[in-house]
Parts: sequence; structure tokens; C-alpha cells
Amino acid sequence: MIHNDVLRSLRYLLDVNDAKLADIIKLTGFNVSTSDVVAYLKKEDEEGFVRCPDEVIAHFLDGLVMFKRGKDDSRPALPVELPVTNNIIMKKLRVAFELKEDDLHAILKAADFPVSKPELSALFRKVGHNNYRPCGDQLLRNFLKGLTLRVRG
Repeated sequence: MIHNDVLRSLRYLLDVNDAKLADIIKLTGFNVSTSDVVAYLKKEDEEGFVRCPDEVIAHFLDGLVMFKRGKDDSRPALPVELPVTNNIIMKKLRVAFELKEDDLHAILKAADFPVSKPELSALFRKVGHNNYRPCGDQLLRNFLKGLTLRVRG
């Protein structure tokens, strides 16, 4: 899934404006302007569309964790994980929204995309693990849809 779609979905889910989205990214110390965010939020066929780079979405996801859960000053900041895959997006959203395995199943079921427990746990394994599975675009899209239904009602 392209990062611009993820950013648009999460902006709608959080019900925030472009400036607040830029502020969430800046929580990690990464500098991005509101005009850059506006360009990332445009659709591909619109004039002024700019593809959202891995670094921006990585800092946004880390900033989202800080925005939702607060900053932990007792630990040093972790380096951003690049390249950003659908699996990393799922992991960061799971942490930011404090979701347990049952919550994940309920979210995907609400989006009419039920997934078995082994399939779901395989998404959160380390790359190279025997049971690791890459997260597909359709699964991530349905997860974002279900999460939106859960958060926005």
C-alpha cells in the first residue's frame, strides 16, 4: 500500500487537520512543513501530488505512538525502521492504539475480513522467522477500515 494512502486513512481516523499531522511528525524531531503534508495527502491524479517517502511515514508512525501514549523520556529514542513495510505499519498502529490480539481480530472482523490467530501472529514475527508472513495491501486496507470504524464509530 502506498504511504500516501496510509497517511490519508490515518488523518481521517484521527480527525485532525494538516497542521496537526505535521505536528505529530515533528514529535520525533523530524522537520516537515504543512505544505509538504498537504502534498502527501493529495491523490495521485491531483496536481501537486508528492509521493510520501519512507522516512516521513516512519517518523509519522513513531510520532503517532508518542501522540497517543506519551513520550517515554526514560529511554533513548529508537532509530526509525526503514524501509517501512505493511508489517511495520501494523506493528506501530498496534502499539499506538494499545491493541491486544482479540482487538485485532475484532477490528478485522468488523471490516468483514476475518483472519485466523496463526495468520495474524505471523504478521508480527521478525523477518526471517519460519512463520513470518508479509502483510498484504488488502489486509492492511481492511485493518485501517476496521480501526476507523472502531475509533470513529
